[in-house]
Amino acid sequence: MGRRWMKGAATAGGVTVGAMAVAAIGVARWNRATARMVDRLTSTARSADEIPETFSLDQLTGVPAPVARYFALALTPGQPLIRRARVRWEGEFRSAPNAGWKGFTALQHFTVWPPGFVWDATIQMMPLIPVRVRDGYVGGEGVILGKLAALIPVADQRGTPEMAAGALSRYLGEAIWMPTALLPTAGVSWAAVDDTTARATLTDGATTVSADFHFAPTGEIVGMSMTRYRDVNGRGEPTPFEARLRGGYRRVAGMMIPVEGEVAWLLPEGRFAYWRGRPVHIEYDPSR
Repeated sequence: MGRRWMKGAATAGGVTVGAMAVAAIGVARWNRATARMVDRLTSTARSADEIPETFSLDQLTGVPAPVARYFALALTPGQPLIRRARVRWEGEFRSAPNAGWKGFTALQHFTVWPPGFVWDATIQMMPLIPVRVRDGYVGGEGVILGKLAALIPVADQRGTPEMAAGALSRYLGEAIWMPTALLPTAGVSWAAVDDTTARATLTDGATTVSADFHFAPTGEIVGMSMTRYRDVNGRGEPTPFEARLRGGYRRVAGMMIPVEGEVAWLLPEGRFAYWRGRPVHIEYDPSR
């Protein structure tokens, strides 16, 4: 009995060690691929000599009143413009309206000239086996890749116009954590909708996206809405989408940014909130 148990334990231990080694190889490959994608992202960024250095009030000429109030709150004259940023996130995600929330952590890299990002997340979808997700907009292309334990593909899409539009839409919405990326000097044009709403439009190459930003009377952006492509059985379907900002604002590197946010699809059967997150650490690279 004792020998049989010891033999079984040794076999199980060998299987466990082998599985851990395979998982470690998968994570290493994943991290190398992410690093290559980040290198592609940053290699497309314009040199500092081509970028305006600081924010000034004359950059707001012609913007709607709620947008001007927002920038008066978020920025001060002389604020260095953001060229690149790195954001560490934590939060919760769910895959369906009736699914439970699962925790995630992520590191996201941004460039502003041209607009782009790489998001690398670890989602605890099941005990001990995370899902790695790499989402991005690089060189005008939208991509998403998901792998169970960084090994087994569960999502792999790229290259379509719908993917590019969806990814650039995400960039435009998340630019609220990089306030200078919403300035006209960063390529965003603004049009009035009403006293508390303005439409932002951003074009990169062949892709143009728009979003309606909603402002509090005191200037803060409190939400954003747009029509965005949602994956339905491998096909991009235009779907109403919204983001809500919660928890107020805080000052980071001289700028006012939201504390946390939640995003949702507005489906015929009801609102499906699927992501809520908060930045826990942000590094900004100024244009100079």
